[in-house]
Amino acid sequence: MQAVVYYAPGDIRIEDLPVPACGADELLVRVDACAVCGTDWKSFKHGNPRIRAPLTMGHEFTGVVVETGRDAVGGWAVDDRIVMATSISCGQCFYCRRRWPNLCVALAPMGFSFAGGMAEYAVIPGLALRNGHVVKTPRDLPAQHAALSEPVSCAVNSLQQCDLQPGDTVLVLGAGPLGLMNACVARSFGAGKIILSEVNEVRLAQAESFGCDVLVNPAQEDLAARVMAETGGLGADVAIVAAPAAGPQEQAVHLVRKRGTVVLFASLPKGSSNLNLDSRPIHYGELRVVGTSDSAPWHVEKAVQLLAAGTVPAAKLATHLLPLNQFHAALDLMESGQALRVVLQP
Repeated sequence: MQAVVYYAPGDIRIEDLPVPACGADELLVRVDACAVCGTDWKSFKHGNPRIRAPLTMGHEFTGVVVETGRDAVGGWAVDDRIVMATSISCGQCFYCRRRWPNLCVALAPMGFSFAGGMAEYAVIPGLALRNGHVVKTPRDLPAQHAALSEPVSCAVNSLQQCDLQPGDTVLVLGAGPLGLMNACVARSFGAGKIILSEVNEVRLAQAESFGCDVLVNPAQEDLAARVMAETGGLGADVAIVAAPAAGPQEQAVHLVRKRGTVVLFASLPKGSSNLNLDSRPIHYGELRVVGTSDSAPWHVEKAVQLLAAGTVPAAKLATHLLPLNQFHAALDLMESGQALRVVLQP
């Protein structure tokens, strides 16, 4: 089979590998779509010490079960279409026992610890089955849309930490694919007004069809003044920082109302993650500043529901479909800003 294999920074190869064997407690899946995400791009550009190289990449994938091991748990059958909460938890640590599997001390992600979904076939480990990381999808959900379940699930996790109330105003800083997914999930959770901030005009133009109420380029307009004008001088109820930059994270505490919530969705690079944060609005405004990382299986289940219902417009997010051997072209599309999500199809 063909697979995208990570070796080192700048060294990702399209290789022919044997079709993996299905173990007694595993599933063998024929992959028919795998999206390329920002982590894949960063791994190519800068490396990723978490990847047990050489290893098949890919964690935003979907496929159809073609073989079930005799001891595989969960009642899976041949022809079931599945997606995953792809950061597999141990099921035993303090965080797993608290039902916070995305914070597990021994996370083992597909494409990092286990061979991933950028291949014609992938094995679903028994650990993933035992800990509930595999989620069934409707057969009529197109593969290239189902593949977005994992990133959408991260936005579901983000919004579920906001105490969002019907009619609330949500400010999303950053109009990349994950910013747009946060905006779409916010709408599905009842947001009354969505303000989207983005300095890249190409990204801002891409965002026009996603139903946000206000689009702002803070390089050309005073973002704080616009947010206050749109909220009667109060500030947004929720600000989600989906831009991987310190500036928006620092500014966000000035853009929400008292008792508002700031969600730090995008991570900053290691070694460049310190903020110059004004604590006064946090203290006097009784703000909640929360982080959000990855997702749990129930977030993936909700993401599948939103994609199947069309609430999250997958056809607009999956802007490019390419064959598996065009992985490097997918990276170029991402770097140029032309693509939101590129989906590879074996």
